[in-house]
Amino acid sequence: MNAAVLKKQNAAAPAAATENEHAYVAPEVNIYETESGYTLEADMPGVSKANLEVTLDHNTLTIVGHRPENVPHATMLYRESKPASFRRVFELDPAIDLGKIRAQMNQGVLTLDLPKTERVKPRQIAVA
Repeated sequence: MNAAVLKKQNAAAPAAATENEHAYVAPEVNIYETESGYTLEADMPGVSKANLEVTLDHNTLTIVGHRPENVPHATMLYRESKPASFRRVFELDPAIDLGKIRAQMNQGVLTLDLPKTERVKPRQIAVA
């Protein structure tokens, strides 16, 4: 993981959760850096946009998703995947432009675009 993107991460809640807490699964993530920013991809199979919450509080980005137990309007005949609650927390570097973060969910993969602020993007300096 690139230290410029993340200063700290809290993966999942402890396995021995109390009655009031969920036991979370930490989704696997890939993080890519480009000249203009970062891309974070989180694998959360079976999670729909309706069961996904992405929040930003100061520099703390929290991803929470839930894979439901039942499919609406269907009878479960066989199941290998269990219901799950996903959670991952990242502390973002100040070099990320927090006002321009975009999120997209497609086929169980959450993609977050984390653009760099203008002051940290490489630029050409003209010589007079």
